[in-house]
Amino acid sequence: MTSDSLLLDGKTAIITGSTSGIGLGIAHAFAKAGANIVINGFGDADAIEKIRSSLAAEHGVHVTYSAANMLKGDEIIAMIREAEQTYGAVDIVVNNAGIQYVAAIEDFPPEKWESIIAINLSSSFYTCHAVLAGMKKRNWGRIINIASAHGLVASPFKSAYVAAKHGVVGLTKTVALEVAEQNITVNAICPGYVKTPLVDGQVADQAKVHNMTPEQVIHDIILDAQPSKRFVKVEEIADLALFLCGEGGASITGSALSMDGGWTAR
Repeated sequence: MTSDSLLLDGKTAIITGSTSGIGLGIAHAFAKAGANIVINGFGDADAIEKIRSSLAAEHGVHVTYSAANMLKGDEIIAMIREAEQTYGAVDIVVNNAGIQYVAAIEDFPPEKWESIIAINLSSSFYTCHAVLAGMKKRNWGRIINIASAHGLVASPFKSAYVAAKHGVVGLTKTVALEVAEQNITVNAICPGYVKTPLVDGQVADQAKVHNMTPEQVIHDIILDAQPSKRFVKVEEIADLALFLCGEGGASITGSALSMDGGWTAR
């Protein structure tokens, strides 16, 4: 099933962390498939409005923006309620918002731990908490949590991120079991390294530190864990998310779906 089939015509999707990167790619795929979209994230107001208006114009759907802070549960719940009032329902939620910080556990700033757990894990609890009553009433819903290969395996110096993403996988399984009879599926997509502006910055920083070319950094450091030696594409993640919303994905629930170039096969 592809986005060209207007698979999501008439549906409404909220995608957190969707003003750039993976979230924006999913927003484009869902809008192309006919869904009305609520985008969310930080950024320059004019830049966000340009994203919102171009997304709507390109795909002929209604697109709104929520500035809800994923650190704050009350703002997340308010985002869901506002979308329900605007569109009549929220049919799909993609929990994509996330941040990262790297440090040894003894040097890890407690405030960074709190922020990463809140944005990467607790925000998904709040969206589920707020959206499921409506999904149950309509006997249909799709919740997709963007986890990570780090939701399945660990790496050193990423204690908060790994803990949060493992938590996302556990939350996914639990919620899926609770709503399995209501035609609501809940799944986690677990990508490896994805080519995003954030990763581009990491490549540049590592190149300076190690006196390596960007190509060497990508192959020898960034993609060392990925046997495919290539980045996961944003479009690949968006296509999988779209598939999970269709009839072909109706029996896939409670799953943590690896998309990591073989990383977790080791």
